[in-house]
Amino acid sequence: MAAVDNARVKTVAILGASNDRSKFGNKAVRAFARQGHRVLPVNLKETLIEGLACYRTIADLPVRPEQISVYLPPPVVLKLLPEIAAKGCDELWLNPGTESDEVLAAAQRLGLNVVQACSIVAEGLSPSEL
Repeated sequence: MAAVDNARVKTVAILGASNDRSKFGNKAVRAFARQGHRVLPVNLKETLIEGLACYRTIADLPVRPEQISVYLPPPVVLKLLPEIAAKGCDELWLNPGTESDEVLAAAQRLGLNVVQACSIVAEGLSPSEL
């Protein structure tokens, strides 16, 4: 069989993107880029991550991402949910450690399509190999 279904190029915003290559926010940037997706790192303090232009806020993103993958603590995620809902996305991935009952309830109220799983693994890669 040829390419797998997830080989389709998509636009993915990484909230909590980082220049620290040991952090999952950096591993996700590399994983999605390696799979050929358009990656939009989001970090308040950085301008470039892994050679990609970094956006300060979700509102600054040039397009509506199909997927938003989150690597931030639940209290921060909770504050960002209204901005995520305003920008929109097909899927909001809450990676391990980013979710809480409060975050999930707020995301549901905002009508967000939440996926609770490791987005790196879903791309067919192992975080430990990145």
